[in-house]
Amino acid sequence: MRSVGIKVLRNKLSEYVRLAASGETVPVTHRNRVVAELRPPSDRGASASDAKWAELIRRGVVTPARNKTGTPPPRLPAVMSFEEKMRDLDDSREDR
Repeated sequence: MRSVGIKVLRNKLSEYVRLAASGETVPVTHRNRVVAELRPPSDRGASASDAKWAELIRRGVVTPARNKTGTPPPRLPAVMSFEEKMRDLDDSREDR
């Protein structure tokens, strides 16, 4: 994550606004101390839990899912049935 000093921000504001518009959060520093953040706008209709998730994502604690369609990934075919797996498990335990 890039940070920018106030003086540089003043001179290159449009560049940093474009970064924020693309989804990046840019910390603004004054004398090597973060005093503000330039970030994309939040959803006005979002719930409190959405805001908490957004904060965790912003801090890097949570990584959002890559699948944005909302559909689960396709299931892989079963290698063996549950009954076959249980028999196999019982067979492997017989020698104990």
